[in-house]
Amino acid sequence: MNYAKAKAGAIFVPYMKRVYLLLGSNEGDRAQWLDEATLELSLHCGDIVLKSAIYSTAAWGLEEQPDFLNMAVAINTHLSAEEFLKQIQAIEKKLGRQRSIKWGQRTLDIDILFYGNEIINQPNLTVPHPRMQDRRFVLVPLNDIAPNVMHPVFNKTVNTLLSDCIDPLEVNKV
Repeated sequence: MNYAKAKAGAIFVPYMKRVYLLLGSNEGDRAQWLDEATLELSLHCGDIVLKSAIYSTAAWGLEEQPDFLNMAVAINTHLSAEEFLKQIQAIEKKLGRQRSIKWGQRTLDIDILFYGNEIINQPNLTVPHPRMQDRRFVLVPLNDIAPNVMHPVFNKTVNTLLSDCIDPLEVNKV
């Protein structure tokens, strides 16, 4: 931010980004973890402006584990993408997330799907989420709140990505 160019006495408001997230849980009181995650996100990341319904899905990737509850949320934030990632990782850790097995059982998983319309390719952060277009458990809740949002790489709306998705996994509204 360049405050030097701001006029004396002027109020500077940094540009807001709309961030879309997928929240998931398949350990313990899954619905409670989602509730606690949305509270923590609103306290540390920005205003939650949209929430999808909650959906139940079988585990993806490592299938021998309990079903997930998933939901999508949209947040308006002033945080940079890197700051946002640090905050959501801190929230996951605070709420008991253990990163021991890839695609393993977890109290909470928070994925950044879109950060505005930016394309980010860093070692610790890839946005848009690189596999969202292949996963119904991501696209169904995201379609609830953002059917017309355009994927900046594929130049397709979320609704079109969902229509094109060949993932056979059932996604059921709770």
